[in-house]
Amino acid sequence: VQLQAFGGGLVQAGGSLRLSCAASGGTFNNYAKGWFRQAPGKEREFVAAISWSGGTTYYAESVKGRFTMSRDVAKNTIFLQMNNLKPDDTAVYYCAEERVVKGSMQYDLWGQGTKVTVSS
Repeated sequence: VQLQAFGGGLVQAGGSLRLSCAASGGTFNNYAKGWFRQAPGKEREFVAAISWSGGTTYYAESVKGRFTMSRDVAKNTIFLQMNNLKPDDTAVYYCAEERVVKGSMQYDLWGQGTKVTVSS
């Protein structure tokens, strides 16, 4: 299974983008899916996650109220709707799937990333 993220681009502050991440070569498992981002010169950070079965969502404080994560189980796709974007949201965004690794849950399958640039 491979994850492919797309939908990034250049947008002005206050604008919106919708990221998508689809599974190819197989299907998503039943564990959580997440979005992470890495800005230039910074560590990768958690953005949002969703439980695959119930659709419960979790967000980083920095994006709460602005970003919405959702999923389409039938299409094996997850989304990240990003509104009211800020220059600080500029980063490469990655989708990931949680898996059991040596008995613990980890985000172990990653997409290739899609770049989001927010101009001021």
